[in-house]
Amino acid sequence: MAKGILKFNKDRCKGCELCVVVCPKMILKIHDYEVNAMGYRPISVTDMDQCIGCGSCALMCPDGVISIYTEEVPAK
Repeated sequence: MAKGILKFNKDRCKGCELCVVVCPKMILKIHDYEVNAMGYRPISVTDMDQCIGCGSCALMCPDGVISIYTEEVPAK
């Protein structure tokens, strides 16, 4: 099974929430209190361990904020 690792360029995020809508695991949300260099509340992850590395969020992001790395996790 794949485990995803998300990396964000938070200063480019405009908080459009398109990535939030397409995430099948529903682990993305707009940050509650952090504000980036452009004055927007950027994206954050609620539970990185739940990420499956599907890439939907990165494909949907119009500003190229999200990079996804995957690693194979051995089955238990």
